[in-house]
Amino acid sequence: MTTIASGTDTLTRDALAVLQPGFTGTSAPSWLLRRLGEGLASVGLFGRNIATPAQVAALTAQLRAERDDVLVAIDEEGGDVTRLEVRTGSSFPGNHALGAVDDTALTEAVAHELGRRLAACGVNLNWAPSADINSNVDNPVIGVRSFGADTSLVARHTAAYVSGLQSAGVAACTKHFPGHGDTAVDSHHAMPRIDAELAVLESRELVPFRAAIEAGTRAVMSAHILVPALDPVHPATLSRRILTGLLREELGYDGLIVTDGMEMQAISATYGIERGSVLAIAAGADAICVGGGLSDEPTVLRLRDALVAAVRSGDLPEERLADAASRVRALAAWTASTTRSASAPSTPSSAGSAVGSGAGAEAGSHASTDVGLVAARRALTVTRGAHFAPVTEAPYVAALTPVANIAVGDETPWGVAAELRRLLPGTETGSFTGERAGAEALAAAGSRRVVAVVRDAHRHTWMAEALDILLAARPDTVVVEMGVPQSPPRGALHIATHGAARVCGLAAAEAIAGA
Repeated sequence: MTTIASGTDTLTRDALAVLQPGFTGTSAPSWLLRRLGEGLASVGLFGRNIATPAQVAALTAQLRAERDDVLVAIDEEGGDVTRLEVRTGSSFPGNHALGAVDDTALTEAVAHELGRRLAACGVNLNWAPSADINSNVDNPVIGVRSFGADTSLVARHTAAYVSGLQSAGVAACTKHFPGHGDTAVDSHHAMPRIDAELAVLESRELVPFRAAIEAGTRAVMSAHILVPALDPVHPATLSRRILTGLLREELGYDGLIVTDGMEMQAISATYGIERGSVLAIAAGADAICVGGGLSDEPTVLRLRDALVAAVRSGDLPEERLADAASRVRALAAWTASTTRSASAPSTPSSAGSAVGSGAGAEAGSHASTDVGLVAARRALTVTRGAHFAPVTEAPYVAALTPVANIAVGDETPWGVAAELRRLLPGTETGSFTGERAGAEALAAAGSRRVVAVVRDAHRHTWMAEALDILLAARPDTVVVEMGVPQSPPRGALHIATHGAARVCGLAAAEAIAGA
């Protein structure tokens, strides 16, 4: 075990231990290594830290040379939210696609393979899965990150995901407690509010978290949401009634509680990250996630000093900080003691039937090498319209592009054009946004067959209007919905991928080209 610098007192070590900061660059800066030597126990990786798997492995080895039991966390949900493949798009479909297939063995197999790849890079804590029920179809931040709108479906797939991920030696962090699905506001920008009654919350939002706890999830992430039925004053991340009273005492959860990113506006704009961090630890959180936007040493020192000052002033009980730090170290010890080989291409025992049942079972021969593609193919919902005709020549792909939410990011490519170009050489593409998108796409397409690619068309009036224009002028237009499909299928061929991961685009391109 790493020896902590002798000049660092216990209180300061504990304050550092509860922080999960990020940093910039693809190698560890000297300040981060120094703080690991003083008690910092966790580090968060983001897209800016990722170049290649080999580079990530070298980075995590650099961290472990300083502290051998360091928790290296990442926000790798697969699907739309990927950090490991931030520049190419994910090799795994996300939760909504897995929920559309509804084969828990497949979900477990996908999570295991994703976990195996993370472990091979030295990552041992994944801020996933999302256990949120997508009960509000206008939700701007969850959407395809959810397994679906059905409570029991979300619960069983959350449990399967936790089991698959942790069978690869990577701790799952089930989020966003007590449930972020019934919101119409993105907590990156403001404070969401859920006004559901307690009985609804217990029979809906809390059910997947109960399933995750029963499956042994090693961590749970809190949500920056106000739920008056549970606490009319404090958002969940800062609520003792929610984190300690509900999650710890009522649900019996004894693992690590991690906050969502403290620089998100729901907290930083209302409480500030220093006060918010103190209140979160006091409420029952054990680890403070920060670094998505603030990723420098001064931020770490500010939070460390705020926690120390709060203990000395009596605002934060010292035993509560010590308990939080001990839970961080306990999870670090669990990951460090894992003996499973990170590179062995094994699968959990229940995954044997993952590609042998249900729609798309013909793809089962690919299971051992590409479970992500198998899952994406099985998730497709394909509807032929009255004007259907096979796409035999290179089309024009019109991407009707919304603003990406912050969790997804705008640097990750999405769509079907790149994959179609391989199958139908000469395919051209353009991106369109706003009220003139339909007319502009038509003009750009010329005489080519149009493939219109949308993302949550039901949430964007301009996008639906653009489709109206395209379909009126070109009834043979192919429509690919890569968000949550809500509107009735439209177009000569309508393909719902249930997510915008690269592998979902590949599956859709195969269907368009008739492969």
